[in-house]
Amino acid sequence: MQLTHLFVFSAIILTAAYFIYGKYVFKKFKINNDNLTPSHRLNDGVDYVPSKPIVVLGHHFASIAGAGPIVGPIIAITFGWVPAVIWILIGGIFFGAVHDLGSMVASLRNDGKSIGVIIQNNIGKKGKRLFILFSFSTLILIIAVFADIIAKTFVSNPGVASASILFIILAVLFGLVTKWTGNRKKAFLIASVVGVSLMYFFVYLGMQIPFVLNYQVWIYILLIYAFVASVTPVSMLLQPRDYLNSFLLYGLILAAIVGVFVANPTIAMDTKVYVSDENLGYLFPVLFVTIACGAISGFHSLVASGTTSKQLDKETDAKLVGFGGMLIESFLAIISVGAVVVLTRSDYLSRLGAEGPVPLFADGLGAIISSMGISETFAVGFVALTVSAFALTTLDTCTRLARFTLQEYFEDVKQPVGKKISQNRYISTGVVVVLSVLLLGSGGFATLWPIFGSANQLLAALALLTISVWLIKKKINPTFVTIPMFFMFTVTLSSLGLFAWQNFQKDAYVLSIIAAILFVLSFALIFLAKKSLTKEAEVKELV
Repeated sequence: MQLTHLFVFSAIILTAAYFIYGKYVFKKFKINNDNLTPSHRLNDGVDYVPSKPIVVLGHHFASIAGAGPIVGPIIAITFGWVPAVIWILIGGIFFGAVHDLGSMVASLRNDGKSIGVIIQNNIGKKGKRLFILFSFSTLILIIAVFADIIAKTFVSNPGVASASILFIILAVLFGLVTKWTGNRKKAFLIASVVGVSLMYFFVYLGMQIPFVLNYQVWIYILLIYAFVASVTPVSMLLQPRDYLNSFLLYGLILAAIVGVFVANPTIAMDTKVYVSDENLGYLFPVLFVTIACGAISGFHSLVASGTTSKQLDKETDAKLVGFGGMLIESFLAIISVGAVVVLTRSDYLSRLGAEGPVPLFADGLGAIISSMGISETFAVGFVALTVSAFALTTLDTCTRLARFTLQEYFEDVKQPVGKKISQNRYISTGVVVVLSVLLLGSGGFATLWPIFGSANQLLAALALLTISVWLIKKKINPTFVTIPMFFMFTVTLSSLGLFAWQNFQKDAYVLSIIAAILFVLSFALIFLAKKSLTKEAEVKELV
């Protein structure tokens, strides 16, 4: 089988899903422009800023992508590339896209607030506090994990570090220019063409002027950057950087497609399904936890309801940004699979263990892109830079989201001093950064990623639970949400149970306890949701 067949088949399925199933889900959520979006009603010039759909899509896609749709699928291929592809397509369409759009719409109808506040409005304050504590902990994990990944990438490839710094400077300048020109379409188009052209030039320039620093210094620089990105207006740094970076990933996707058609590589890996692996465990539930962002990811609900919903100009923009953004990410996950299935299974396993998923992806896709006549060294560097750029995007978005969740947790605190301190964006962001530094001291990527994977997918199940309760109270049939919800709870609880037991046997008691706490937390929120719906039903009977 040729790799082109896999790409064409996946593209047709995902495109058809956007227009057919996307239309169905769009109607179920009753999306219309009669509802004024929070970005207009609460416009503050910092977090609530109405923006063009293409700009918001750039921010949203750049934020949810990161390294997730690359790392997860490549590791999951251990169980076979066929089950990985099947889950990416089914999960992305019927699980992830519904989850992302639902989180976004629910937030739009609740003043652009996060899933935690939506839980408070539909389940109660206890549910909100439990969820916010959980999501805040997950975000701190993500910040620590991605800071570690980026710092190590910058150390091993200083050219990527230089290009990343140039990108940030370019983003600030782009933000200033677009703010000065206002909403004039022609000026925005010219600025976009110049900005994207300079960004691609900086890919080359960065390779020529490598910036060398050690790992520890990079960690502190990255967290200082994350602090600054969290407290500045979205239109000055976060939004323009994500918008420009999205073209970097669009370019990567386009180059991958053209490269595959030019090289026309054959899928060398066998189609056998492997039920278990001695290191990862069993296909169920591990496959569905490992492939997170490419199919469904709880982190997406935090982005959709945290930053994206505060920037949508019109409610109907949610379909393109929420549903469409998820399907684009699913196709990126398919490309990740394609980058390694050109290897035999034995080569894949040996290189995965020796190099890790990101270098394996960069080498595989770089070799395919080089068939277009581009230097393979440059192509590999371009792919590695793209992954790092999006990991950096995830880092700064997570810091802002963690700040939001911390502020939302304390927004109903009665003590005026405590409330004033918690609502200060500088102090709350400082707390986030300090906690991330402390967590990094306990271990790097290898230690933190398994915990993040389990926590992330539980977050998705809880977000679907919240959307289901919200729909039920709005008298909308939630079946299209509850089916994914029940499946994700089954997957997550099974995974957490196995994770807790395996780490207990290895005497890794801290990891085992964390898994057990997450397990109990999920049941607590399920109980509170059921109690809320039962109470509402009893009130209706009395009336």
